[in-house]
Amino acid sequence: MSWEAWFTLAVIALCIGTLVMTRWAVDVVLMGGLTLLLVAGVLSPQQALEGLANEGMVTVGVLFIVSAAMRETGAIQWIAHYLFGQPKSISGAQLRMMAPVAALSAFLNNTPLVAMMIPAVTDWAKKHQVPVSKLLMPLSYAAVVGGTITLIGTSTNLVVNGLVKKHAGDGAGFGLFDLAWLGIPCTVLALIYILIAGRWLLPNRQSPISQLADARQYTVEMMVEAGSQLVGKTIEAAGLRQLPGMYLIEIERGEHILPAVAPQTILNANDRLVFAGVVDSIIDLQKIRGLKPATDQVFKLDAPRKERCLIEAVVSDSCPLVGKTIREGRFRTQYNAAIIAVARNGEQIKRKIGDIVLQAGDTLLLEGSPTFAERYRNSRDFFLVSCLEDSTPPQHQRAPLALGILVAMVLAVGFDLLSMLQAAMLAAGAMIMTQCLSGNTARRSVDWQVLIVIAASFALGEALQNSGAATRLGELVLQIADQPWLALVLIYFSTILITELITNNAAAVLMFPIAISVADKLHVNFIPFAVAVMFAASLGFSTPIGYQTNLMVYGPGGYRFSDFLRMGIPLTILLGAVAVFMIPMIWPF
Repeated sequence: MSWEAWFTLAVIALCIGTLVMTRWAVDVVLMGGLTLLLVAGVLSPQQALEGLANEGMVTVGVLFIVSAAMRETGAIQWIAHYLFGQPKSISGAQLRMMAPVAALSAFLNNTPLVAMMIPAVTDWAKKHQVPVSKLLMPLSYAAVVGGTITLIGTSTNLVVNGLVKKHAGDGAGFGLFDLAWLGIPCTVLALIYILIAGRWLLPNRQSPISQLADARQYTVEMMVEAGSQLVGKTIEAAGLRQLPGMYLIEIERGEHILPAVAPQTILNANDRLVFAGVVDSIIDLQKIRGLKPATDQVFKLDAPRKERCLIEAVVSDSCPLVGKTIREGRFRTQYNAAIIAVARNGEQIKRKIGDIVLQAGDTLLLEGSPTFAERYRNSRDFFLVSCLEDSTPPQHQRAPLALGILVAMVLAVGFDLLSMLQAAMLAAGAMIMTQCLSGNTARRSVDWQVLIVIAASFALGEALQNSGAATRLGELVLQIADQPWLALVLIYFSTILITELITNNAAAVLMFPIAISVADKLHVNFIPFAVAVMFAASLGFSTPIGYQTNLMVYGPGGYRFSDFLRMGIPLTILLGAVAVFMIPMIWPF
């Protein structure tokens, strides 16, 4: 081999070793490897930056915006509420959760889907008293395996499809449902495995976060909107009875107060519901369709509600409102923010918001513009000011529109009317134009770390190809397995190993040129090898670092590294055996 080939292999080995032995971020490590190859002259500047213009990478970025619109409109929460239902057992809860998530993952990129589903599943688990550790790992696994059903289900599919088009021309590549012949059997088998093996292999553990007591207890009033879907429902049917970290104290109905609210109490329009609970639960309360803050001050704010968020502010002893009631101090007029609730020394203040006399040290829960935090962060009026993440109320009225745009995107690709990139860009543009999400939110929704990893991986793959290292590695594979099927098995499980050590997209891009070289040496169709790389890079279950969604549920689920090894290794081997058996039958050599 040439010195360029040896240098490329050394850089890739260095990247893999760094990722395994340290906690450095994947994008930093891979960009460091790319920089070494660029400085050494193995890659030209054009080759090093070529990944930034890859169709698959751009499509992944645009799909983040489409998924963000589904979150901003509350469409995901709406789907979760109606699909998850009321489980009667842990296995029932797992099935109710995994089946719709796998189906959604086929049409939504699984990384943003899991990000949206983690809080929904966590709250659902708390409400129905199911250990969250029994659900979050199945959530990740269902999203991962469901993503293999269609071309757009996972970024790995899009990345490998982009490589196939580059290798064989734009006429090549996969259709939207071409992968379903293998993806559906793998998904069904994975769900069955999780339901059976999960009884013994999934830990019974709570998230570290859920074990902490939140001292900030608030009392907050919400109003049932006239004409909303909550009118005429019972408290239990509306999902307001067993809210995690919160309970319903009473209902104010006109001049009457209904204390100790029974589960079968029917909700009327304009009922004022008084809740007590922690701040995270109030954020969730804000997102329930049909409820709005009962304080009239909220609706007198300058900024539209879709542009507001929840803010916590601690009153200082120099605040001019100390010693005055909130009504007397005209808080909204002075600060352009409305007080939703007040907490004092960890205790709930059970009285009307306007009648509360402010004291130094009171923690105020406000609704206002995000600029409030910037404006008053250094003000002497408050000791501390902070915006609460993900607290902007969803635009529920636009949820059907967002769902319609998503369906139109899928149909356009499914009937070959548009390419995946064209349909995704049109869908993202339509989401912004119809105000399903703002331009600022669209920019923030793109996970640039994922895109940088993909782009850097393309450069490393290009170096393998250009330096001759891929050809040499392909020859080594053929020395071990000189038959197409044996070579396919070796390529598949080699990709699995790299996926578990680094990341799925990097593994796919690094193994693709080696797989192409093996197919060329055997004088057979390269598509089965491309599919093997695609599925092996996607089906990483054995470590939390093997797939991004595994890492996302690692902390919230309270998992340990060994939990993934115990649950994931048998599933990886099982689906690997199915894949290498079926791939040559669906895509012949």
